[in-house]
Amino acid sequence: MSDTVVVGLDIGGTSTRATALTLTGRRVGSGRAGGGNPTSHGAERAAVELLTALRAALVDLDPARVVAGTIGLAGAARLLADPAGRAAFDKAWHDAGLRCAYAVHGDALVAYASGTAEPDGTVLIAGTGAITAQVHDLRLDRVADGHGWLLGDAGSGFWLGREAVRRLLADLDSGHALGPLTTAVLAELMGGTEIAARPRDTVDAAIQAVTRRPPIELARLAPLVSTAAAEGEPVATALIAEAATHLAASVRRIRPAEARTPVVLGGGLLTGDTPLATAVRAEVGRHWPEAPLRTAGDGAVAAAWLAARELPEVTDPGALHAHLFPTTR
Repeated sequence: MSDTVVVGLDIGGTSTRATALTLTGRRVGSGRAGGGNPTSHGAERAAVELLTALRAALVDLDPARVVAGTIGLAGAARLLADPAGRAAFDKAWHDAGLRCAYAVHGDALVAYASGTAEPDGTVLIAGTGAITAQVHDLRLDRVADGHGWLLGDAGSGFWLGREAVRRLLADLDSGHALGPLTTAVLAELMGGTEIAARPRDTVDAAIQAVTRRPPIELARLAPLVSTAAAEGEPVATALIAEAATHLAASVRRIRPAEARTPVVLGGGLLTGDTPLATAVRAEVGRHWPEAPLRTAGDGAVAAAWLAARELPEVTDPGALHAHLFPTTR
């Protein structure tokens, strides 16, 4: 078992990470590359980043030692339904020297597996977007939200950024003095906090600053909301509370009220010491007081664990998970 290796990859819009593990849980390789989500970047570009990360992870290993692999990424179903995209991934896998099969799973399942080894439970992810999923027998079951910035992702980083701009525009329209949050948002958008002699001119300029960039970039304003809320700023505090309510509501759509299975929190807004993470934990605790709360860990390691647990040599996947993720318990 110490010679047998599995590979896991966590592919996102901004980075691709690969990890190689022995079946005893020893990390023997890691690699990192640029964003490789085929939905965002196209399958050919994604395959290039996949190959770069794989080669880095396997630089000191004989690829023949690798017996299984798992790739986790958003839009997994779209990749599996696209013959050209799957062929590009197959070629990258082969070019890395790998001859074993690999599985493709959604990033929500990988995030869940990075927080618990339990076969059934719920994962809630809030980063740039937001999605909730029920997991049954370590497979994605029902899913809520994840509808994208135009139609959903309520409580996400995009949602927080958009709502912060809306509060700024409302204050400018009404002539109210700007508070700490809206002042910070104005400075981020305009490069300063000076309001024109006609506030409507500032409104128009702020709108142009937003609309000149891709809409999803509003998510870059979410840290301003988090920082202001941590300092007790009323508008930011209210936005965080509303975001937590939205996120809990997406969980309630698919999670039974009597459930006692784990809830795993993932994504940049929920895995750190953030006001939103605190508020969401309180909401989840209020609705499911007996549910263990877990925090998502390293997605590439979780993907490798998902590959390992399918092998007959791994007789205690839970023990391997505990070794890989001691802080999630």
